Amino acid sequence: MRSVVCEMDLHTRRLETECGMADPFSFSDNLGPKKIIHVHNPAEGLRGILVIDNVAIGPSIGGLRMAPDVSLEECFRLARAMTLKNAAAGLPHGGGKSVLFGDPAMESAKKEKLVRCMAATLREETDYIFGPDMGTNETCMAWVKDEIGRAVGLPAALGGIPLDEIGATGFGIMHACDVALASAGIPFAGARIALQGFGAVGKHAARFLSEKGALVCAVSDTKGSAINANGLDVQALIELKRTGRSVTDLPGAQIQSADEIIGVDCDVLIPAARPDVIRESNVESVRAKLVVSGANIPMTPGAEKRLHEKGILYVPDFIANAGGVICAAMEYAGSTKTAAFDAISEKVRANTEEVIRMSKRDGILPRQAAVDLAMRRLKHAMTVRRFGIF
Repeated sequence: MRSVVCEMDLHTRRLETECGMADPFSFSDNLGPKKIIHVHNPAEGLRGILVIDNVAIGPSIGGLRMAPDVSLEECFRLARAMTLKNAAAGLPHGGGKSVLFGDPAMESAKKEKLVRCMAATLREETDYIFGPDMGTNETCMAWVKDEIGRAVGLPAALGGIPLDEIGATGFGIMHACDVALASAGIPFAGARIALQGFGAVGKHAARFLSEKGALVCAVSDTKGSAINANGLDVQALIELKRTGRSVTDLPGAQIQSADEIIGVDCDVLIPAARPDVIRESNVESVRAKLVVSGANIPMTPGAEKRLHEKGILYVPDFIANAGGVICAAMEYAGSTKTAAFDAISEKVRANTEEVIRMSKRDGILPRQAAVDLAMRRLKHAMTVRRFGIF
């Protein structure tokens, strides 16, 4: 392992750690991470992190997340989830993730400056391909593309397949829900859906689910939860969010705190916001029959174990929400939206079915089944790569 501190043209300091991590970081294992880069530019107010976890299968694809409270641990866990997600989906890419500290609602010119500075600083990190994530979008990826020529989830005008605009992740979640509901013997038509988080992922998941006949009975955002056992008007909710308002402004809905949605009586609970929203302290309140992970790492390991003990089937994040990265990989390869959606349907359905089957057959947690599925391909790739390059 070697560590290098170097000065960049933009007076940005980068700390790189290759082939593992030393204390105090204790997340490293035989998969990675390959590299961690801390980006810091006080003059521009820039602070960010890149984790390139494993590139045995190919260069990593992972989103650029922006939030005031992101952390190295979150970045690493997200990068590892991308390693497993890309491997499970059979994509020619490894896992990585980048985070920017800041309020994503900041003034556009300032946000553009930070995103461009982050991209320029990471210009030489060709093992990482930027994509959109929480707090960033297609426009941000256009800025990255302009700076370094290496981004996915681009606007259609630039030849991209805009992941958030078309709802690629939400489309995949709908298919994961379809498979999970069938496994549980619950008809899709009329199935009651609760969505924790109504952003880029949640709103499209709601749209696709409702169009197929499910009943969206509860949604939440940072301001609170909107609940109606008879169903909510999904298009009205989407319009509220488009105009900068909250789901709590929906007429005719019962309004409760944001946390209350975890305990809503429903068939499917979809956590589609931040990490660890279902945890040991609130998992007992879950009343859903199924939990389908829309966000990355939305549940703690202890919470997943407890759901399994309670007989609540859950579909892990990197299986259920792989639609976005499948679309991104196909965009990077020059494919079309139609082909991408066909691939999302095929891969997400097949992997959801396989994880549920393995979990029931072997009596193991769904996450363990999902990890086993991903590791079969990942380990094979690592055996044929020269030591140290993944």
